[in-house]
Amino acid sequence: MTTGIVAVTVAVFLLTFALPGLGHELGDRLAMSNLDVAAGEWWRMVTVVLLHANLMHIVFNMWALWVLGPQIEREAGGVRFLALYLAAATAGSAFAFHLGSLRDVGVGASGAIFGLFGVWLAGAVRHRRTAYGRYLLSQLLFLLAINAVLPLVISGISWQAHLGGLVAGYVIGDAWARMGRGRAVAVYLAVPVLVAVVAVASVMAR
Repeated sequence: MTTGIVAVTVAVFLLTFALPGLGHELGDRLAMSNLDVAAGEWWRMVTVVLLHANLMHIVFNMWALWVLGPQIEREAGGVRFLALYLAAATAGSAFAFHLGSLRDVGVGASGAIFGLFGVWLAGAVRHRRTAYGRYLLSQLLFLLAINAVLPLVISGISWQAHLGGLVAGYVIGDAWARMGRGRAVAVYLAVPVLVAVVAVASVMAR
C-alpha cells in the first residue's frame, strides 16, 4: 500500500507537471480550498493528498512516507494503513479549516504524513520505559521540534494540517494498541473511520 500511494501521488504530480492545464483543473477541483469546503465540497479534505506545489514538496512528503510507512503497514496491514493515511489527512484538513482563514488553499499529503508520525509517537510513548522507547521518543520529538520551527521561517507550510494529522495518528495508533491483536479488520477500521467522520462533521457543522 505504501508503494501504491507513492506511485499514484508521483504519477499525478508528473501529469500536472507535463500538462499544466490539467494541473490547474485538478487544483481547482481537488485542493483543500476552505471556501469550497465551507460550501459543502468536503471531499477536498481527502483529495488534497494527491496534489503537491513543487518538486521539493513532493520529494519530502514521499520520502517521509517511504521511511515511516512500511513498518506501520507491516504491523497493521494494507487496508488499515490506507484508512489511517486518509483519516489523518482528513483530520489535518479539518485543523487547517478551523485554525486557518476561509481564503486559505492548501495542497499536499503533509497531514497524512504527520499521521504516521503520530502513530510512531504513540508507540514511543507506550514504550518510553525501555531503552529503545526512550531513544525513539527523543528522535521523534527532535524531528517534530524542527517541523514546528519550519513554518516560522518558510512561508506556505500549514502547521495546522501537521498538527491535525499528528493528533489523529496518535489517537488511532494508541487506540489500536489498546485493542490488542486478534480482532476483525472491521473493528480496527472503525477507529480511523470515526476520526474521519468527526473531522468532516466538524467542518460541515460550522
